[in-house]
Amino acid sequence: MPKVHQNGHGGGGRRGRGARVSTSLAEINVIPLVDVMLVLLIIFMVAAPMMTQGMQVNLPQARRATPVTAEPIYITVPANFSKARQVQIGNETIGVDILSERAKQTLLGRDDKSLFVRADGSVTYDDLVFVIDRLKEGGIERVGLITVPMGTRSR
Repeated sequence: MPKVHQNGHGGGGRRGRGARVSTSLAEINVIPLVDVMLVLLIIFMVAAPMMTQGMQVNLPQARRATPVTAEPIYITVPANFSKARQVQIGNETIGVDILSERAKQTLLGRDDKSLFVRADGSVTYDDLVFVIDRLKEGGIERVGLITVPMGTRSR
């Protein structure tokens, strides 16, 4: 309910402005709250796709399912790649000049023509693109880059 305040002039005659009516500040202004919430919503909508790293799930078991025998094949690019010009396919160290042929032989009997590249953090972008280019020459359809999430230690 509005409060009625009297003027400071003791007489309360016609010279004053009369009674002043004001409301209490018990109301909440929701417009700034809605603005802040919309900005936060937009920030989370933009940032959410960048934070997806996969989920851990317990897959159900089936009696008649055929097990997947395909293992991922890793190409490891060491820190000294620019000098040694050698990479590692699985546990085998080879020269980069035969990488395309060796990758083709590795994936010969597989339906999935994809490899995963693990490169040291000090390997330059030029060297990494060079290795991926060699893999594409060998007929590799998909090349994945292996990283670790922020805050975890690499193996």
